[in-house]
Amino acid sequence: MALSPMMRQYMEIHEQYPDCLLMFRVGDFYELFFEDAKTASRELELTLTGKDCGLEERAPMCGVPFHAVDTYVERLCREGYRVAICEQTEDPATAKGLVKRDVIRVITPGTMTPGTEEKKNHFLLCVYTGKTESGAAWTDVSTGEFYVSEQKTREIGSEIIRIGAAEVICNSAEDVAPFAPGAGEQNEAWFREGNAAEELKNHFHAGSMTALGLEGHRNAVRAAGALMRYLRETQKNPMTHIARIEWDSGDGVMMLDGATKRNLEICESIRGKGRKGTLLEVLDRTKTAMGSRLMRRWLEEPSTNPEEIAKRHDAVAEMTENSALMENVREALDGVYDMERLMSKVAYGSLNARDCLALGRSLRNAEQIRKKLGDARSEMNREIRDGMDGQSEIAALIEKAIHPDAPVSITEGGIIRDGYDETLDEYRRAQGSGREWILEMEQRERKRTGIKNLRIQYNRVFGYYIEVTKSNLPLVPEEYIRKQTLAGAERFMTPELKEMEMKIIGAQDMSVRLETRLFGEVREKIAEALSGIRKTCEQVKKLDVICALATAAMEQNYVRPEMNTQGLISVREGRHPVVERSLGAGEFVPNDTEMDSDGNRMMIITGPNMAGKSTYMRQVALICLMAQVGSFVPAEEAKLTVCDRIFTRVGAADDLSSGQSTFMMEMSETAYILSHATEKSLIILDEIGRGTSTFDGLAIAWAVVEYILNKEKIGAKTLFATHYHELSELEGHLEGVKNYCVSVRERGEDVVFLRKIVRGGADRSFGVQVARMAGIPKEVVRRAREIGARLEANNINQNTIGQNILSEGKRGSEQVNLFEWGKTELIDEIRGIDVNAMTPVEALNELYLLKEKARKL
Repeated sequence: MALSPMMRQYMEIHEQYPDCLLMFRVGDFYELFFEDAKTASRELELTLTGKDCGLEERAPMCGVPFHAVDTYVERLCREGYRVAICEQTEDPATAKGLVKRDVIRVITPGTMTPGTEEKKNHFLLCVYTGKTESGAAWTDVSTGEFYVSEQKTREIGSEIIRIGAAEVICNSAEDVAPFAPGAGEQNEAWFREGNAAEELKNHFHAGSMTALGLEGHRNAVRAAGALMRYLRETQKNPMTHIARIEWDSGDGVMMLDGATKRNLEICESIRGKGRKGTLLEVLDRTKTAMGSRLMRRWLEEPSTNPEEIAKRHDAVAEMTENSALMENVREALDGVYDMERLMSKVAYGSLNARDCLALGRSLRNAEQIRKKLGDARSEMNREIRDGMDGQSEIAALIEKAIHPDAPVSITEGGIIRDGYDETLDEYRRAQGSGREWILEMEQRERKRTGIKNLRIQYNRVFGYYIEVTKSNLPLVPEEYIRKQTLAGAERFMTPELKEMEMKIIGAQDMSVRLETRLFGEVREKIAEALSGIRKTCEQVKKLDVICALATAAMEQNYVRPEMNTQGLISVREGRHPVVERSLGAGEFVPNDTEMDSDGNRMMIITGPNMAGKSTYMRQVALICLMAQVGSFVPAEEAKLTVCDRIFTRVGAADDLSSGQSTFMMEMSETAYILSHATEKSLIILDEIGRGTSTFDGLAIAWAVVEYILNKEKIGAKTLFATHYHELSELEGHLEGVKNYCVSVRERGEDVVFLRKIVRGGADRSFGVQVARMAGIPKEVVRRAREIGARLEANNINQNTIGQNILSEGKRGSEQVNLFEWGKTELIDEIRGIDVNAMTPVEALNELYLLKEKARKL
């Protein structure tokens, strides 16, 4: 047996796209067959049916409605599938034989266009790796953004993590896979410099790489050219909305590595991977999706340019000082849709009438915003105002041409306004007159025949017909022509009704065809204006972020930081922006911070777990980051230096997928910091060395501290939280170290964390008390006290270890003989105890200690 003609057509097309799920258009549905159907049925939770295909067994089949296909395709792409959209390329009504079909687009995880309210970029990244140098190019096809960069090949992993693409393609999967599992290796010829340059020149209509700003950047050209070739192969349209290449060299912005983004929870929470509990959630008061995407980018790439930071602060300050202006602007922003993604619909030819209306309203609101900024004082707000190209002609065209209640479909009519085109109005009048004539005929026939419930109706299959119930059939005139028999009625036609039907339907068909053509002309005019619309988008989203930062500042009582380049970090009453927001009003305990590039370079912070060390360190890092984003900061006063990088080493979890233990992860992240930090960096280190033995861990932590403190090697400002109290010995021995601890108050066997950072080192860790508070069984707590007393009796403590390290191995009479306790000394010690001055916990600890000493006599 042979396959049916349609199924044979399906198989022939599928052979050209073997790595894709083929969405095959059949009428009002996209159908999938055979293995594709089984996969789609499982992933999309669709009912799996079957279809006769010419073989003995029916072909497995499932399908989705054509008008809802985007939602289903997005779900498949998010699961990593590639989907080929196979469309009918001729009208089935006029086709002779089997309808012609062809793939019009291949949608991949990196080229899908998310919903217009998606608030994060969706990048496709192409990486070219050479022996020592590499290039990267990435684009968001839904917005038209296109970036390139170059870097050392050893740094390509950091670049891949920084970009965070949904899909990665490359010339060498071996080089890229460790950082982007599943990266697709492409045709080597695409990455040849000549081929890549030609691809770029053809797309951007440029005569040379100089015109594109890529002269001499061979690796960036190879990556960008291969990326454009991939888009041409998959998207199958000119991609006119990708109109320029932006060089992303990293100059002027702070590069944040993946560990720092994760540890500071800037845009994604460590726990839920969403934005809840992140800095983005706190600051993102944007009104538009495109503004939200820019907010995310500013947070992940804070500025290091003092002039740019000052401009942002000035713009935010102007909005906080002129709340009426800000509210007027934000009200107008409420009516601005995602114009960036609407522009991509123009390029893909998928812009419908409602999209046009959204674009028109957005352009009108942008013009209102430009006028409201007429008296702007700050430099950035003036630049935003002057950079807006309102495209009032396009907005006026849309208002004149598109019906305000236009349907989604552009093939059913009703999308063009009355009065826009005279010929279209004539067709509509003909349809209206015809409908009036139908009503008149219905009344006339009821009167002539005496059939009071006679009705003239219409459907797409039979056209117009006269319907008579069976009880009235004896009254039907002889000239009525029977058309259809129903259970309780008969349907008839007359020559007069048929003639009018042809006039009405003819006018309707011509009307729809004309509307389709007119709408196409409107879309073409919008396409011609994309450059101006893009300029407006750039300014609108920037203003949206400025207003969002101002709103957050006013809501959370933030202050404008005073920026400096002298290395000073001075914060009075600083607060953690995320933790503060999760607590009730006034519950967060603020803290001061004083650091500089000389005697206060490193804070060694000791204290028990749960006391707030990690929160405090993250707080300092986030305040510095917020200031360089352009935001005001949570403090009473803040003087902040411009940091080139912020590094964090906070906690770790076993990386089972790569076989890395907690300690290996900890050491890898620490090594990265030590090799990239400079004297202008801010480093946050939490519990370095705890993943190995006590003495090894202390040795590593001590050596790391010495290395960072050395100005010839790093000399960065550092907050170092540790349980190794021995490190407190460094103050006074190494320049730049200052000891701090979290203040604690004892209440019986409990401890109260006061959350205040104060000068000095902690003399106790309170570990046993914390364990008891956490619910450790009493028997375990009691045994822990005994063991602790024994260790203390043997004088195994932080001071002796620290002093031994600092004495560089010298041994002398200052060392205490740990085991020569005489009866006289023990009695004298007991006599010297002031019981009345001791707390119950101190008395219990002293009793354990004395018992252990007595045992050794």
